[in-house]
Amino acid sequence: MAGTALRGRLTWQQATVTGLVAETSNTRSIVFDLPDWPGHRAGQHVDVRLTAEDGYQAERSYSIASAPEDPHVVLTVERLDDGEVSPYLVDELRIGDEVELRGPVGGHFVWESTCDSPVLLVAGGSGVVPFRSMLRHHAAAGSTVPMRLLYSARSRETLIYADEFTRLGGRGGIDIRVTLTRENPGTWPGERGRIDRDFLTRTGLPPAEEPLVYVCGPTAFVETVANTLVDLGHGPGRIRTERFGGTGTP
Repeated sequence: MAGTALRGRLTWQQATVTGLVAETSNTRSIVFDLPDWPGHRAGQHVDVRLTAEDGYQAERSYSIASAPEDPHVVLTVERLDDGEVSPYLVDELRIGDEVELRGPVGGHFVWESTCDSPVLLVAGGSGVVPFRSMLRHHAAAGSTVPMRLLYSARSRETLIYADEFTRLGGRGGIDIRVTLTRENPGTWPGERGRIDRDFLTRTGLPPAEEPLVYVCGPTAFVETVANTLVDLGHGPGRIRTERFGGTGTP
């Protein structure tokens, strides 16, 4: 499906659940079969609509976790205890169920394998979901462009895609650095603490390399990271952000 994303009026279509993967205790990936899917670009999202028996409808947007080259559309959803849609998607949805999807949506927060600039990805919590699509796209396309992911999570138990990122790290220019903010296990081999100025200085790509930078996570996280990157010398025009509310600070 690579490169086949179509632009035009988006319509709702029925998506059938064909797979479910528990990523953490409150996050799972949902594999959908969409016969009329037009293809997507790494970093785009979709709208999901649920309709109750009394006709009440609720819609939410979710980043696409699968690469354009993958055979199915995959969403990774974190359950919000006060959410209207995510508890159903994480706890109730079963294989064979159908939901309505509309998309793909968005043309700014995307990465194409034809881009030859180094890439810095900065994720807080479930903000890592669109970066899984970019990393898989990078690997599938055989890109050798440096792509570094800085990923902040509360604890080892809340890490999403831990096994997959272990396999992808170090392949074809992919470099993944994980930091835990609320746990300090003696056996943890990675970084500890928040993604702050010191962390970005030590582990981020330097401004002199003019990387394209993508930041995704809770609003406060994104604003802090983006402002810090500008202070460190990264051009504002090379920083792309995507934010969401409700999951707190990772």
